[in-house]
Amino acid sequence: MYFNANKVIKKRIGFASSHKGNKLNIAYGIDKNFFLGCAVSITSILVFNPNLNFSFHIFTNYINDDFEKKLEQLANKYNTDITIYLVDDNNLSNLPTTKNWTIATYFRFIVADYFYNKIDKILYLDADIICKGSLQELFTLQFDNNIAYVVTEKDSIWWNKCANRLNEHKLSSGYFNAGFLLINLKKWQEFNINCRALKLLSDPDLSKKFTHLDQDVLNLLLLEKVKYIDRKYNQQVSINYELKYKSNVNCYSPISDETILIHYIGPTKPWHSWAKDYKCSQYFLNAKSASPLNSTPLLSPITTAQMRYCAKHKLHQKQIFSSIFYFIRYFLYKMNIQKILIFKRKNL
Repeated sequence: MYFNANKVIKKRIGFASSHKGNKLNIAYGIDKNFFLGCAVSITSILVFNPNLNFSFHIFTNYINDDFEKKLEQLANKYNTDITIYLVDDNNLSNLPTTKNWTIATYFRFIVADYFYNKIDKILYLDADIICKGSLQELFTLQFDNNIAYVVTEKDSIWWNKCANRLNEHKLSSGYFNAGFLLINLKKWQEFNINCRALKLLSDPDLSKKFTHLDQDVLNLLLLEKVKYIDRKYNQQVSINYELKYKSNVNCYSPISDETILIHYIGPTKPWHSWAKDYKCSQYFLNAKSASPLNSTPLLSPITTAQMRYCAKHKLHQKQIFSSIFYFIRYFLYKMNIQKILIFKRKNL
């Protein structure tokens, strides 16, 4: 192992209910940018599953008093278990990251290591997933010696591209999205997934072909050792796809009545202020209104990429002056960053 999960967890903060009996353990791995998304994700599960018992586990490298307080209020309001695990991520600092894939994407490995020999299975969810249906089926699924239940990503065209990129022809039969992983912890340990994954990711020559980082690696390591579950448990939605449609009449709507878990992929999230007017974001906003974070404002753009997307969405929503404002901010911030980079190069 590259780490011992019990040693990298610096602090545990728990808010427990009095519920006994069968529970589904659900884990998240987040950084501070996903605080709001994670709390609302938990709320949505509780709202749509009032008669089921859960234990929620949040692995993060940062915590503040406000988020801790809100989670305590959430646990009390819905009489559920929530535990926060403050992670020392130094052991993961050599692994590749991108602007959209931070070090927190690797916390799922800490989750699997920590819960081995404590429980039999755990559901790992990305914090940009919202529930709108019953999770009852997940309590009773049988693994049949497989390592995990997963949901395919996109279509066969995408699977073939991944198979070619990763030089593994078997992936043309299916490539999964790692935002939903129902993990058989015993089998995960038996096949030494953590050590093998972190070894691949730490190899600079191999990691160059991993555009989706640990997701690519997990698809290789779990090949033919997973069971596919219906896409209703990981229906991917990109809010930026809304920009392709001219009106709400012909809007982007991949979410159906059968959808249970909505996964908001891509850089624009439903907790961003420029996403609130879309129909697909309403599931998140409804869950937010049922949470202790109801009065917490949606996030404004702070990076150049966010300002650019905000400007585009404002223009799409026919908020012309607001769009112009954010385009100007985007160009000014970008110019300033370029000046800083040029200055640093000159002084190296």
